[in-house]
Amino acid sequence: MSVQERKERERAVRERLIVATARELAEQQGWDAVTTRRLAERIEYSQPVLYSHFRGKREIIGAVALEGAAEMAAAVRAATSVADGPRARVVALARAYLDFAERNSAVYDALFQLDGGLAYAQEDTPEPLKDAFAALLECLGEVAGDGVEPGLFTEVFWASLHGIATLTRTGRLPPEYAEQRVEVLVDRLAVL
Repeated sequence: MSVQERKERERAVRERLIVATARELAEQQGWDAVTTRRLAERIEYSQPVLYSHFRGKREIIGAVALEGAAEMAAAVRAATSVADGPRARVVALARAYLDFAERNSAVYDALFQLDGGLAYAQEDTPEPLKDAFAALLECLGEVAGDGVEPGLFTEVFWASLHGIATLTRTGRLPPEYAEQRVEVLVDRLAVL
């Protein structure tokens, strides 16, 4: 292995460590607790080393969001792949999405609440974000209904899931109706 290859490998390891540490700190204490100073202390590198990887917190949030998008896509695909029939797949998708939002609150915030400097729904949208949407579209496109563009239906269904996830996480919806919300969403929006 050349010196250059070793340096590139070490740089990639440091970058993964920064992202993992930021994510861990955000999950434990919230994104306000994630500062370059605290990250540098936790990973035992200087702040200039962090800045050699990321220009600041915004880019770190973006890196966490991209990682989270890939994880969310994988969770949705895993859940829908074992479901039998269109309705079961849509219910599995909704449950997987809401479960992801609940279990990964800091990642969910990085994806959908915070400014990570990422382009959404544009030509230059990063591939992990496009793939997360594609994971939703793969399942939801088949239940959009006649005359409804599948991408548009996916956007509306996703927006509904996002609203449920956000309102549930902030305690604005009573938890005892969580399962019924999924059933109503699926039965009223999807053409099954």
